[in-house]
Amino acid sequence: MTIPTQPKEPGDDRTLPPAAASAAAPTTTTVEVGPVPSAGERPAPEEGVNAREPEGVAAASPVGRLAATVDRLRREVMTAQAEADGRALVELAKGILVERLGCGPTEAAQQLSVLAEQAGLSPLEFAVDVINQAAKDRVSEVTAAFLAAVTTAEDAEEQSAAVRLRAAESGALAAAHDTQAVADSLLQHALGPLGAVAVAIWAAGPDGSLTLAGSAGFSPGEAERWRYVPPDVATVARSGLTEGTTQWFGSLSRIGLPTIGRQTHPDGGRAAVPAGNAGRVHGVLEIAWPAPLVQQPPAVVRQVEALADLCAHTLQAYASCRGPGQEPLLLPDVSELRDLTDGLHDPALVLVPHVDSAGKLVDFRIQHVNSRFLDPAGRPRAVINGALLLEAYPMAAGGGDLFQRIERVHATGEPFRARRMSLTALVGEVPLAAVADVSISRHGSCVLLIWRIEDEAARLASLLQHAQRLGRIGGFEEDLLTGETTWNGQLFTLYGRSESSPPVPLEELAAHTHPDDAVVVGRLLRTLLHRRRPASAAFRLQRPDGVTRHMRIVAEPVLDTDDRLVAVRGAYQDISAQHWTEVALAATRDQLAQSEQHASERSRLALQLQHAIMPPTRAPLEAPGLQVAVRYRPAEEEHLVGGDWYDAVVLPSGLVMLCVGDVAGHGIEAATSMVVLRNALRGLAVTGAGPGQLLSWLNIVAHHLTGSITATAVCGLYDPARHTLRWARAGHLPPVLVRDAQAAPLPLLRGMLLGAVPETVYEEAEVQLAAEDTLLMYTDGLIERRDRSVEESLTQLLVQARTVPPTLDRQLDRLLTYSRSDTDDDTCIVGIRVH
Repeated sequence: MTIPTQPKEPGDDRTLPPAAASAAAPTTTTVEVGPVPSAGERPAPEEGVNAREPEGVAAASPVGRLAATVDRLRREVMTAQAEADGRALVELAKGILVERLGCGPTEAAQQLSVLAEQAGLSPLEFAVDVINQAAKDRVSEVTAAFLAAVTTAEDAEEQSAAVRLRAAESGALAAAHDTQAVADSLLQHALGPLGAVAVAIWAAGPDGSLTLAGSAGFSPGEAERWRYVPPDVATVARSGLTEGTTQWFGSLSRIGLPTIGRQTHPDGGRAAVPAGNAGRVHGVLEIAWPAPLVQQPPAVVRQVEALADLCAHTLQAYASCRGPGQEPLLLPDVSELRDLTDGLHDPALVLVPHVDSAGKLVDFRIQHVNSRFLDPAGRPRAVINGALLLEAYPMAAGGGDLFQRIERVHATGEPFRARRMSLTALVGEVPLAAVADVSISRHGSCVLLIWRIEDEAARLASLLQHAQRLGRIGGFEEDLLTGETTWNGQLFTLYGRSESSPPVPLEELAAHTHPDDAVVVGRLLRTLLHRRRPASAAFRLQRPDGVTRHMRIVAEPVLDTDDRLVAVRGAYQDISAQHWTEVALAATRDQLAQSEQHASERSRLALQLQHAIMPPTRAPLEAPGLQVAVRYRPAEEEHLVGGDWYDAVVLPSGLVMLCVGDVAGHGIEAATSMVVLRNALRGLAVTGAGPGQLLSWLNIVAHHLTGSITATAVCGLYDPARHTLRWARAGHLPPVLVRDAQAAPLPLLRGMLLGAVPETVYEEAEVQLAAEDTLLMYTDGLIERRDRSVEESLTQLLVQARTVPPTLDRQLDRLLTYSRSDTDDDTCIVGIRVH
């Protein structure tokens, strides 16, 4: 809305408020502007008319008449208070018109009445419109944005938001030093129409505490219990203080945070709104609703934030007094902080807020720099004093978060301290970094920044001292012109001498060493003193306490400008632990070499034994109507020599016994166990028993006669006359049958691995073979992989077995060539092809 600067004359083109865009020129008719009740208030009924009496009290009784009178007087007081608030706003609007129009009070009242009548508004509503146009503050922004969204006649009731906010502002300004009255005004004029039932105004203390400065809607006892909240106690109000933004809580029962009035409305909603200006949070406005709170529209959010701004002005006035007696709270000013910082032994800066034209904090000005100040970039005090913080230290807003820390301390009053914080100064576009202990605190409206930059020389000296202690190193320097020898404390400890005793010069070093090391020490001295070259030596130091330590000395000559030897400096190091470690390591190496030699001999013996029983190349077995081929691939590593075995033999009965097996483990034990099982099965096979019975007997051998070894095996008996194969398995993979370019494993039979139990029974099955059928028996070394399951590896084998070369030997060679096993284990394959 645009307000005219003087009365609009006929033909004048100056603008009036939008509500009076069609109004004519001002008339001379005087219109009385009476008190107008604020929004949400109803006029008190006349005496005797609709006067409600308390329930249960007869109107004719004396008590009933007294109650009705009290009720009427109470409503009259409320109406009078509302009229007073409205009258204050109307008078304020008159003053604005007097200033803008250049007229007197009477003419301003006439203009206000005429314009309000032409706009179809009440004088109070029009007065608020005038105030919003002139103020251009947070309240006017909120109401303007809210009223712009009102488009229908049904929303007319919501247009009272501007009146409510201005009425609340009027009440707050009228009682700026009385936060209790401000709380009452906020609840009555602005928050009550929004459904709120209580409000609390919290003042933030310099230590981060919260004090209940004023409240409305809460019982006196509850307000007294929550008069003070110590620092670091988590409450609803503190969440608004620490987060720095409005916090909405739908229901107290869901968050579990304590707060004032929680027992009265345990499921009610709450809002905690920071109240501050110029970047400083003076306190928190907490609003209570009786029921769970749904998400509020933006218009309501802006209203409560505008009310928090009103509370900030009140809390500023509240900060100047303390306690019920209104005792002055003395806060230090800039001059006092200057005197304080000048007495400190650490560099300190006094910072004052720097705000823009809108009152927003944008920086801090360095108001004072104490005499101990040390700039990280080495700049003098005069360059820093009086400058803006971000101008002097633009990198403060970077990775170290120094500026954000200062802002937070200024806003909340909670001090901040940190050790070894990085400080960066930008000098000539070159960042110079330093490490410092930082302390930030707020004093009144100022911020005190103290930093203690680490002394690099002292830090490096400390670092060197610890390095010498951990490395057991002691330094020395010997002046050859004066004969003075200087040791550090660590060298006295290495020598086992007290620091009050004189140091040992290099010329007397031989007297403190083992006699066998005298030649080494003499060579060291000749290199240093005569050849004037750096030298080092290892020797045994005999200490006064009788302990012998192994030491290493490293030294260098110091020459002057005329190339004359003037001093020798160097260091001793105790290498006793290293020496004994090397001795123990040498002994371990000898033992390891012996162990490796013994293991190599055992592996070679196992490999020779295995090759003697099962040569890798062997002539095919001759059997009528049957072609038999075997392949054996030993392990690539000798220490992985295992117990894989195979056998193919024609029995006296004319049957052909085919078998493969795998003994658990590697080495000579596995190889000898394999020989036992293979020979035992050959001997048992001449009995004429079936493959199931043969495996049962072989299980007894494995369990009782071989030291309880375990093994897997497949045994089959092929009948050339009937072209059938009877077979059984003991925990082994089933044979694979290749027929008509298709490969599939035989059905799995029950059978426990050999040696697991004393006695067991093995299931048998018979397979009818046809001409050109191929049957493959193998050990897991053919297919086993570390990165996939046995089922996946078996599927890959079946794919390779489908290709049938002209001869059986070529087929077995092909399977070994394309095997994808990666365990480097032994591999056995027995194949038969029917003619």
